[in-house]
Amino acid sequence: MTQKSTTATGHKASIRRDNEAKILKAAETVFAEKGFQGASVGLIAERAGVPKPNVYYYFGAKEDLYHRVIEGVCEIWLHAADNFDEIDDPKAAILSYVASKMDLARARPHGSRLWAIEMASGAPFLQEYLANTVKPWLESREQIVERWIAEGKLAPVNPRYFFYLIWGATQHYADFEAQIIALNGGEPLSDQQFEEAKETVSGIILRSLMVTP
Repeated sequence: MTQKSTTATGHKASIRRDNEAKILKAAETVFAEKGFQGASVGLIAERAGVPKPNVYYYFGAKEDLYHRVIEGVCEIWLHAADNFDEIDDPKAAILSYVASKMDLARARPHGSRLWAIEMASGAPFLQEYLANTVKPWLESREQIVERWIAEGKLAPVNPRYFFYLIWGATQHYADFEAQIIALNGGEPLSDQQFEEAKETVSGIILRSLMVTP
């Protein structure tokens, strides 16, 4: 392959990555606003600034794109708890996980709302993903929490409900953003307010789990 053809191939790959990123970002917003049924490929293409056929070319049918978007959101959330494997200090691991989940809720609110809509609808598109990906991941995290409890590093707690609590508390800042703004004088939380919220959520969770001498 010549240098010229290699450059051309790299340029095409770059264009494809850029277009895919634009489509995924637009789709996350549109699906969160309209739901699966209300969203259209045409609107997603318009928001992404690409021709409608490009959406089908890169992602196939609307349902395929929906799966790619919503599973991509969850994958980021799952990786936020990688530090449970890397850090053997439960306090540090939990602090990092809660902070990461809240930062993701702030940075990707549409993704969180989309997940909430799917779950509230009975997870019609994600039953297999929940069973084959999320459940094994959760069980692996539960085992780490159970080990910390057995080692006397955490107070006894049902690990599954512990994770449910974190998910609900952190995703609240995306799913109920309108309520938060309304109760904050019509303004989003400032950086300082958001940091205080993170510290509050983390502190409450940690104080309930830490073993006292």
